[in-house]
Amino acid sequence: MISKRYVFLAIIFSIILNNILGQNKNTPPIDTNSIRVVFYNLENFFDSFDDTLTNDDEFTPFGEKHWTWKRFVEKKLKISKVLLNIGEWNMPGIIGLCELENKFVLQQLLFNSSLKSFNYNIIHNDSPDLRGIDVALVYNQDVFVPIQTNFINIVFSFDSTIKTRDILYAKGVLNKTDTLHIFVNHWPSRYGGYLKTVSKRNYVAKVLREKIDSIQLENQAANIIIMGDFNDEPKDESLSKILKARIAGSEFKTKDLINLMTFKKKDQIEGTIKYRESWNTFDQFIISYSLLNKENLLYIEPMKKNIFDAAYLLEYDNTYLGNKPFRTYSGPKFNDGFSDHLPIYMDIYIK
Repeated sequence: MISKRYVFLAIIFSIILNNILGQNKNTPPIDTNSIRVVFYNLENFFDSFDDTLTNDDEFTPFGEKHWTWKRFVEKKLKISKVLLNIGEWNMPGIIGLCELENKFVLQQLLFNSSLKSFNYNIIHNDSPDLRGIDVALVYNQDVFVPIQTNFINIVFSFDSTIKTRDILYAKGVLNKTDTLHIFVNHWPSRYGGYLKTVSKRNYVAKVLREKIDSIQLENQAANIIIMGDFNDEPKDESLSKILKARIAGSEFKTKDLINLMTFKKKDQIEGTIKYRESWNTFDQFIISYSLLNKENLLYIEPMKKNIFDAAYLLEYDNTYLGNKPFRTYSGPKFNDGFSDHLPIYMDIYIK
């Protein structure tokens, strides 16, 4: 167990390093005519301290990954750079995140980096995941006011011993204009193969669909945004048949969910994550039909959602050719990159 003195010294080191690197003191305000929404899988955003309640040993100085405080600080600064660059001149108002260890790493990211100039707050809860990785929602307090939050625990009916991440639910008012329902997801991985794991994702999709149904029963025109790493493609059973998220080209109805990642641009990168030679779009935005209506107080233009593929987030794939995400680790080898996923973003327009 690492001592409290080490934790204190590590935090002091972090503050000094940030001051050496400098902060962005001229950050522009968030544009309230449109709110940028981001989702980003951070690829094992762990601190370097041993948590005796979770299986995080590999991400400690003496663990398999030899994860140190210095590496944590470097990764934190990389993530803040990505979020600043995605923001351009419209910093994200809502940010969904996954694969982070705890609230402490979020606090370090938001309040001890160049992001500290913005009025961000955190919605987070420690999940039952055995490795201790969670989902979280970060929001600018000037544009989003939560009025209800909940963490939907997943208890698999076929095996209650399996642990996975909660679904984060937040209901709030966007820009003092209209109510928005937000879900942040990180569904069970495909580790072990698709056929062995598909039942888990199908079950989570069923739980989420039931929650969506309860919201739409009260208001069929509710504004709903579902974001996350689903570990499935838009056309896979969990998303298309169980969650019933329709794809581009379908005939949409009032209570439908629409998967924005199926609205393709000619110059769009092939996916958000790469496995061997194949790109997959596991990171997705799914919205309610009401948000396609430009007469609505809040609306989204589906063709304007994007996969953020800045050159520094990619590296050449020597084995399978082309590019691939510039990740933090490549197997056990420290790669000093950003993440094995590319972030996605879109804008909510406000009347």
